[in-house]
Amino acid sequence: MLSRSEDDWADVDYFFAQVSVDDRTVDFKPTCGNILSGVGPAAIEMGLIPADGAQTTVNIRAVNTGARVVATVRTPDGQVRYDGDAAIDGVPGTAAPVNLQFMDTIGGATGAFLPTGNLIDTFDGVDVTCMDVAMPMVIAKAESFGLTGYESSEALNENVEFFEAMEAVRIKAGEAMGITEVAKSVTPKFGLLAPAQEGGTVATRYFMPWKTHPTMAVTGAQCLASCVLTPGTVADGIAARSNDRPATLTLEHASGQIDVLVDYELTSEGIDLRSAGLVRTARLLARGDVFIPGSVWTP
Repeated sequence: MLSRSEDDWADVDYFFAQVSVDDRTVDFKPTCGNILSGVGPAAIEMGLIPADGAQTTVNIRAVNTGARVVATVRTPDGQVRYDGDAAIDGVPGTAAPVNLQFMDTIGGATGAFLPTGNLIDTFDGVDVTCMDVAMPMVIAKAESFGLTGYESSEALNENVEFFEAMEAVRIKAGEAMGITEVAKSVTPKFGLLAPAQEGGTVATRYFMPWKTHPTMAVTGAQCLASCVLTPGTVADGIAARSNDRPATLTLEHASGQIDVLVDYELTSEGIDLRSAGLVRTARLLARGDVFIPGSVWTP
């Protein structure tokens, strides 16, 4: 849901709702980075902000978490351009790139980089790092659940025993992070780490949380990258940590890879994350009107 922003910095407010496909619930706690890919183009198409030259910069406020995002959209001749040669692993075809730069992503849901105050916590015998960067997450080594970390999304979704064990850990960790009604909430999300297989920084699997993500969430990628960059987390010993400033981390996922450019400094409390940049794509699918009965709005 988009609207013109009253914030002095932002052009557009973006409000996200995660609708369950299994029951009649809507979760307004998280935001979504992949959907953010379409916010800049949509804002221009909807007339919320005019196109400005060959590239238009759209300043976006993520209402759910308070994060700020700068989207750079190609707009030659004053129109959003959708065709291009940018390719995203797990997404068919190519399209024009949409550059996203995320800021103010630490503690959006819990108020803290490390919501439990610890680099590592243990729940049900599983060591995890609880972290809130762009998305509150519980992160563990794949081997802690008897997995390699290289399983396909389909294989993981069929592993009922794993999901039961993971959910038990997620609920306890989420409560320790200060998140309420975790069993009914999609947050915190869950992530697994393993040594890279394809020359990347680390192998990852991301859970939404009751299904395996077929690729990788943009918000989850930022949190996992932050975990890798922070000494003393569960990523120690399995990820190729970079000393570059900024650093490009390549996260291997079930359908390929995703690169995250992180501008940061290490501090005594973890990392000072200045921004995280990713390249996504978007295209216009449809225009239309949805007619909602007036009774829906009447108590």
